[in-house]
Amino acid sequence: MKVSSAKENILKKIRQALAQPVPVPFPETEGSDPEFVKPDDLELLFAENFTQLSGRFSFCANHQELVQQLQTLVNTRNWPQLFCNEQQWINTLQQNGFNHLQSNDLHNCAAAITGCESLIARTGSILLSSAGESGRTVSVYAPVHICVAYTHQLVFDVKDGLQLINTKYNGNWPSLVSLATGPSRTADIEKTLVVGVHGPKEVFCFLVDAAG
Repeated sequence: MKVSSAKENILKKIRQALAQPVPVPFPETEGSDPEFVKPDDLELLFAENFTQLSGRFSFCANHQELVQQLQTLVNTRNWPQLFCNEQQWINTLQQNGFNHLQSNDLHNCAAAITGCESLIARTGSILLSSAGESGRTVSVYAPVHICVAYTHQLVFDVKDGLQLINTKYNGNWPSLVSLATGPSRTADIEKTLVVGVHGPKEVFCFLVDAAG
């Protein structure tokens, strides 16, 4: 196949560059030093960034406090039941007296509870994957997404969350890994910000102390 003169010229320049590489102008900037300094209180950093993105954050000292706060939320919103199909959280919540769960009607639910892979403190994001029992659907389909996580799942940056996934699944990554950073929003229509177009209009995060 005949190569055009323009393409040949580009390839020639690439070959010349590879043959005579230019030294890095600022070698002291090359390395793995992090750009952001990790603070001591990741819980506070996550809470600040998450709430700035219109997320609603609650810290729970133990499972009993988690149930109390969920019960208050259900009563305030007049929700009959919350959707949840993750057996770990179904068992934990029911064992602590929370009986407002159902797992067979996501289509008509007002809110849904899921776990997560980790929480990213620096960006206030929830790291999710398709490997969980909720799969790809639950966190984006329900009008309100309620994420429940433990403090040991809280990490500083995105790369730390990805490393947790790599370790957890021994390199066999889930088919989907996504970051949920606040409620769904878009400004595609006449540059007007609209919330809840491609996902939940509200996102709650209940962080449970793993030692509680």
